[in-house]
Amino acid sequence: MGTITGLEKATILFENFSEESRNLFETFRNIDADFQAVSMEDDGFLPDGVISPYTFFLGDFSTSKDVPGKPLFFNQIQIPEYWRISGTNSFAKVTDQATEKARIFYAEPKNKRLVKVVDWLDENGVVRQSEHYNKFGAIFCRTNFNKKGQKVSRDFYAPDGSGMIYENFVTGDILVRWNGKDKIVHNKTELTQYFLKCSGLENTNIYFNSLSYPYFVTLGLPPTTNGDALFWNEPIANSIPGNMNNILNRTARRCKRIYVQRHDAYKRMVELGVDTTIVKELGYVYSFKRENLHRMNALICTNSDRVEYLEEFAKENPSIHFHVCALTEMSNKLTDLDRYENISLYPGIKGSVSDELFNECDIYMDINHESEILDAVHRAFMNNMLILGFKETIHNPKYHADTNIFALEEHHNFAKVLQLISENPVIIDEALIAQKKAACAAAPEDYQILVDKQ
Repeated sequence: MGTITGLEKATILFENFSEESRNLFETFRNIDADFQAVSMEDDGFLPDGVISPYTFFLGDFSTSKDVPGKPLFFNQIQIPEYWRISGTNSFAKVTDQATEKARIFYAEPKNKRLVKVVDWLDENGVVRQSEHYNKFGAIFCRTNFNKKGQKVSRDFYAPDGSGMIYENFVTGDILVRWNGKDKIVHNKTELTQYFLKCSGLENTNIYFNSLSYPYFVTLGLPPTTNGDALFWNEPIANSIPGNMNNILNRTARRCKRIYVQRHDAYKRMVELGVDTTIVKELGYVYSFKRENLHRMNALICTNSDRVEYLEEFAKENPSIHFHVCALTEMSNKLTDLDRYENISLYPGIKGSVSDELFNECDIYMDINHESEILDAVHRAFMNNMLILGFKETIHNPKYHADTNIFALEEHHNFAKVLQLISENPVIIDEALIAQKKAACAAAPEDYQILVDKQ
């Protein structure tokens, strides 16, 4: 999408690979930066291009002949003969006749039923060991518990099964085996610092998006010429966080810049009188998948039958086709709506069908109660779908523009907006501008500021 000239190689350090971390990771990809993304936490399913201290010390699972090479389906884990595995779209379990022996937890999206963690139970139903699987189908970690179900230790394994990292949760110590030598560190901060030294990344600029452990990591690294940067994506209340004050007061060891990736947080920081030569607003360069084609197809992804005013909207807007999907079977409350020609229902939806719907619908209606499924709002945003919702039902507010959110008692205004869109589809383009602004969308050239501030 764009190249920033003069930008030195950097390490982007995440505490965990959250949605905000993913957006920052994609941003640096989109500006064609030279960087290494690192997550301090590793659930075994980090995307390609993101490493962790654990994957570095354990070795490369992707090329190993000792592992399956792809995630395991829920019924592929090894169990004793005559035991049974049964599962739903949410989780699975292992039983020996009527006795539950293990619980299987899935990686996201859960409807694919790919194994992430297996908790093994003792005769009292207490978890005694968790086996952690990665995206290559290998057990890369085991967590051990005492009889009370409290974590005691954790072992990490190389692709060939040899132990490489041992964590003691009682003492906090971590033993790392690297190049035939053992190294003891005392916490994950020290583990990450040791990893950065061994990997040759400690002298790069560190960009981080958390004032917790990633910030603490930078305090123990040698100074750099240009300085690290904090990418802030959390709200600001009535005062500036303490660790952020260290950066603003220029007493932080390495970090000299703060880039705020939320409009509300940046506005609040300015109101609190921060130094705007240090603090700048800088959004994300998103990887939008397609343009909005103004098609009158509206998508609703729901985990319940509590979908607000769907029937009314369908009656009042016959030119809009409403597609409603769920991972499970639907109740009679929803299936009864199948009598409307402009409502299509997709119970027990498969991944390929949901992909088609996100590609073919240009409106997403965040009007269902209960939990979100299919990462729906984020996916809708990345597909340039206009996102409309009720303030009582929205699931991922950062991708909603305030002008596209209605109170439940304003449902008539919601219906009127749908009618206006159906009569004049180009209104969608204006609404999308507000939607992208709310999500802090940036252009690649905006990131030239990283060089200008060095």
